[in-house]
Amino acid sequence: MSNEAKPFVAQHAVPNGVVATRWWWVRHAPVREDGGCIYGQKDIGCDTSDRVVFEALGKILPRGAVWYASNLKRTHQTADAIWSAGFPRPERLLQDAAFAEQHLGEWQGLNRAAFFASRPIAVGSYWFAPIDDPAPGGESFLDLYNRVCGAIERINTEHAGKDVIAVGHGGTIKAAIGLALGNQPEKGLAFTIDNCSVTRLDHLASATHSGWRVPMVNQQPWIADASHNAMHQPAGPEIATASKLA
Repeated sequence: MSNEAKPFVAQHAVPNGVVATRWWWVRHAPVREDGGCIYGQKDIGCDTSDRVVFEALGKILPRGAVWYASNLKRTHQTADAIWSAGFPRPERLLQDAAFAEQHLGEWQGLNRAAFFASRPIAVGSYWFAPIDDPAPGGESFLDLYNRVCGAIERINTEHAGKDVIAVGHGGTIKAAIGLALGNQPEKGLAFTIDNCSVTRLDHLASATHSGWRVPMVNQQPWIADASHNAMHQPAGPEIATASKLA
């Protein structure tokens, strides 16, 4: 069945003289081959078997957008699943390594539950470590934030006034939210970003001012379907008792 939808219509007015660049962030589909371990930038695949989820995503994403994904295959698989569910396939999918998940260095491959059990609750409640504390042999969240912000600023210039669909990762999207909240990376960590969810951030720019508007975060359109009335997409064998970050 084809994925039919009416053309996107902005629900919030944009003042005269202001250019709105609308970002539609989609987190990749659930990873199930991690064995309960932290994966970060490990290039592992995701589960795109639930067609209902991807049909629902296609109903809220705009046609004619510029498509981006990270350099990790789980974002490419997720984009392909949206197109395979009936969304018109774009001419190209632009790949940008700046949108990859945080490189978690020596933490990648560690058992996730054991790792968080060993961390202070104030840290484990939000992310793997304080924002400026790099993983051994890897990055800090602030490192991730800075590279994501640089790419967003560049794309805002290159594709000003367009819709940008970016398939990314939990940390990537949290970084984008932190930017939208006034360059406060730690604030982005307070948001939950579920697999396959949509987060929309509008960049508004005029000759004298620029800023952000946040229409929605962690939207999950498939929950309107009776067969998908659970709030979250399950991910991985251990997800029944613990949430996953990356």
